[in-house]
Amino acid sequence: MGDAYDVWFTDDPEAFLARAGAALAADPVTGTVLATNAHRVAEHGFPPGLPDQWFALVTGPDGENAGMAMRTMPFAPWAPYLMAMTDEAAVALAEAALARGAEIGGVNGLRPASDVFAEAVAAARGAELDVRLHFRLFELRTLVEPRTVPGGLRETRADEDELALAWIRRFFADADEQAGRASGHSGEADSFGIDDVRRKRDEGTLWLWADEDDRPVHLVAANPPSYGVVRIGPVYTPAAERGRGWAGAAVAEVSRRVLARGERPVLFTDQANPTSNRLYQALGYEAVVDTVQIDIG
Repeated sequence: MGDAYDVWFTDDPEAFLARAGAALAADPVTGTVLATNAHRVAEHGFPPGLPDQWFALVTGPDGENAGMAMRTMPFAPWAPYLMAMTDEAAVALAEAALARGAEIGGVNGLRPASDVFAEAVAAARGAELDVRLHFRLFELRTLVEPRTVPGGLRETRADEDELALAWIRRFFADADEQAGRASGHSGEADSFGIDDVRRKRDEGTLWLWADEDDRPVHLVAANPPSYGVVRIGPVYTPAAERGRGWAGAAVAEVSRRVLARGERPVLFTDQANPTSNRLYQALGYEAVVDTVQIDIG
């Protein structure tokens, strides 16, 4: 099925961006994950321990750009991330990725391309599929103001790095539990370290909401803008502070600043977590596209 498609792989993010930049700029919202990761790898390199790291372009029978993907996930199963593409392009990518020889234990990305890719890999390996996570990408165009709460948003300080790291790791564990999964199911918590906190602080993309006594009660982060889009997250409120409006106020303030710069705020929600979905939609975030993470084993 994939014979009419050519798949180009590279471990050079700058070469990838040179070829894929126009397509990413044309659809920067659905391309937010691919774009921010390509720019991050260009500046900081691939995560350590990643097997068969790459960015990929799929070219169709007429030479047109038929799809884009990457393998930069910093934790097992190191799942490739796929943008939207036809079924034929997804099969061609699966065949080419398998031909590289590294085991593919999962896939992450837009639907239905990720489902088709997973089915092709599973068929070739005689493996089974397990849908691990469903996410939904949202974009904010007009902010709906939340209720007013005490305090305000400020950037984290160097002496708060350990607190920020603990809260970010707790975010991943709590997100699993709130969605009815075992803590650690997502696999992300251990992939985020103190150097990542310091990087985000240096970028100015890590904030705390502090109450009127300057006591941190909530954390929110974002990615640097790529093609005019800023992806917000993670968003974390400690259990003892929930229900007081901190998250809505913090996300609204970050979103307000993004909009004021003429950029587009986006974020992902776990479809199994009704609390976060209600929160962001109440602020005016609108659904764009669904993504999935599938284990292949």
